[in-house]
Amino acid sequence: MTDSLSVRDNRTGAEGELPIADGAIRATDLRQFAVGDERLAAYDPGFMNTAACRSSITYIDGEKGILEYRGYPIDQLAEKSTYLETAYLLLHGELPTPPQLAEWEQAVNSHRRLPDNVKTLIHGFRFDAHPMAMMMSAVASFHTFYPDSRNIHDKESRYVNILRLIGKMPTLAAFAYRHAVGRPFVYPDDRLSYTENFLAMLFQGSEPRYATDPRLVRALEVLFILHADHEQNCSTNAVRSVASAGNDPYTSAGAGIGALFGPLHGGANEAVLKMLREIGSLDRVPEFIEAVKAGRVRMMGFGHRVYKNYDPRARIIKATTREVFDAVGVNPLLKIALELERIALEDEYFVKRRLYPNVDFYSGLIYEALSFPPSMFTVLFAVPRTAGWMAQWAEGVTDPEQKIARPMQIYTGKPTRDYEGLYDRN
Repeated sequence: MTDSLSVRDNRTGAEGELPIADGAIRATDLRQFAVGDERLAAYDPGFMNTAACRSSITYIDGEKGILEYRGYPIDQLAEKSTYLETAYLLLHGELPTPPQLAEWEQAVNSHRRLPDNVKTLIHGFRFDAHPMAMMMSAVASFHTFYPDSRNIHDKESRYVNILRLIGKMPTLAAFAYRHAVGRPFVYPDDRLSYTENFLAMLFQGSEPRYATDPRLVRALEVLFILHADHEQNCSTNAVRSVASAGNDPYTSAGAGIGALFGPLHGGANEAVLKMLREIGSLDRVPEFIEAVKAGRVRMMGFGHRVYKNYDPRARIIKATTREVFDAVGVNPLLKIALELERIALEDEYFVKRRLYPNVDFYSGLIYEALSFPPSMFTVLFAVPRTAGWMAQWAEGVTDPEQKIARPMQIYTGKPTRDYEGLYDRN
């Protein structure tokens, strides 16, 4: 027996059955309850309860605090995997064998270098241009260098352009950073891993070969894994929406970067650091908590649109924070962060509202410990999210059910009226 929802329209008395599949009804089934020319639609600002696609990539249970990539729990991947192995999983659906992983890593790394004209494009920006703006422009330009990317229905073309983008994103991000600080570009080093090479392109000075503490490399690896995908968030929705018009991966990813650039999506970890600095010391925490309860300030890094439990990524980042500070020394802001978390997990005000730490609460502390300026925090979100965007892009453009995104609206403007001549208007 097929599950269904019995509906009675109290306007007309009409009754109907709406089939339920995967916990959802099809919005188009509401059309049967139209009255004359008046159609019936679902109104859902911000897509709070609307499923726009079917996906087999990432699973989230916000009530239980579960995040899985292709069925694998995020804590297991963060502990045992690498970013490129996780990227392979997201794109292929299964973890690679050793030969598959070696081939994948070689293929991604072979696409690290940027076209010369893209380097010229980066040099054309002002020194104080935000690196996300530079990346958005450069990524969108890639399809002019790789016109085959427009062949989105060709499997080989899709694959090679996904490789190109995942390979080039760290280089592009590093070049944007080096331009902002007035330092010459450092080119990819084939002797280094994906994440270590990224750090080298960012921070290498005059030394012949870059070397850093392996704990810092591993911390960045873990952060990349945690940020690789997160279901249908704002930037992923932007990627899928732009892709639904038949766009290539570069144009679609450029839209994702633009969405991620928004402070409500990608800027929360910077806001957390600002909050911790404004609190300043442990003895000012009670005063801050009272201000939060009175509605005078917001406690950044707590609560999440999806998670109504402890964000599983926050738990992993918290453990990673300790490893990073063992390597570089403890940031005094950590003590304030830990005290805020302790209070939030015990105080009835926060427990009742289910305000648990989210992924942004500790990530800014790690980025700062790794010597990244706040302007790079969102960039460090965009680089690893590229794998998720590309998995979502490929799934969307090959899904026979997907159509060009075209939401409906509820019109609230003036009714039909006649045009009045300029001098007849009062």
